Amino acid sequence: MRIWNIFVFLLLFSASTVEVVSAGKSYYDILQVSKQATDDQIKRAYRKLALKFHPDKNPGNEEATKKFAEINNAYEVLSDREKRGVYDQYGEEGLKQQQQGGGRGGGGFGQDIFSQFFGGGFRFGGEEDEEEKTLKGDDVTVEIYATLKDLYVGNSYQIWRDKNVVKPAAGKRKCNCKNKVVHRQIGPGMYQQYTEQVCQECPNVKFERVTQSLTVDIEKGMRDGQEIVFYEDGEPVIDGEPGDLKFIIRTKPDSRFRREGNDLHITVTITLLDALVGFKKDIAHLDGHKVAVGSALVTKPKETRKFPREGMPLFDSDKKGDLFVTFEVVFPSSLTDEQKSVISKTLRA
Repeated sequence: MRIWNIFVFLLLFSASTVEVVSAGKSYYDILQVSKQATDDQIKRAYRKLALKFHPDKNPGNEEATKKFAEINNAYEVLSDREKRGVYDQYGEEGLKQQQQGGGRGGGGFGQDIFSQFFGGGFRFGGEEDEEEKTLKGDDVTVEIYATLKDLYVGNSYQIWRDKNVVKPAAGKRKCNCKNKVVHRQIGPGMYQQYTEQVCQECPNVKFERVTQSLTVDIEKGMRDGQEIVFYEDGEPVIDGEPGDLKFIIRTKPDSRFRREGNDLHITVTITLLDALVGFKKDIAHLDGHKVAVGSALVTKPKETRKFPREGMPLFDSDKKGDLFVTFEVVFPSSLTDEQKSVISKTLRA
């Protein structure tokens, strides 16, 4: 994997523009395509994954069977324009309501969709199994710096980058675009693998540099180091599939809060009088709401108190971590004789 230097320009958008998606792993992530994927990209991704996880190729593997069902479920939605539109706007709950309102039910897909896609005569385990060997371009990795507030409430960044795209060119060329890997059974439990070249020449192509705009959604609770993947938006390769574009979240330091996992930490300074007799105090949270951190008790220097569910939201969850407040007590630089006398009498009483 190579890390590419690209021009990145960030513009903040309102968090309210983020689309509604389902709480679990999205259908786009299951098929390993971006939300902007074309119908052809979705079909190609489905074909590759369905071949890989088909139960006939993975006998007795329950995980592969479950994955195969997820892949077919995702393809059944994303290959249908109407269902895809509903899913993009309202998530899985919208699809359920559509079905309850008279839409076509989701039962019966899986092996049926696979058979429709590949043809009823497709099978594994024969004398020869064939699959295309596809080249893949390099992944592009970019670090994107988000504020702690963005990770608390969510936000969207607009990214501009220059990238290569494959464009038609005049003439013909020799190519390797349709190599296939052949698996031939030569005995019980013994297989031979070799590559055959199917295509001899193709229309000529060239690379062209274009400027691309992407919207990167920072969702509530995302962590430092978490990846946001735009499948097939990396570097292109002739006669193959593009690599992926991966944004790695890095957290900008915050002037007040410090994050540890799902918890937040903050230091609050109070006077000696507040520490001794109690005090009322509100602090502004990352989204602006107030948290009452005062106490009627004596507060010791460096004492830390926990405020449940006032920490970071958990990613893809309605739960939150905790807020830990550490109190710094400011002592007076000097006292008058009268003040010393009053304090002595009070504390000795």
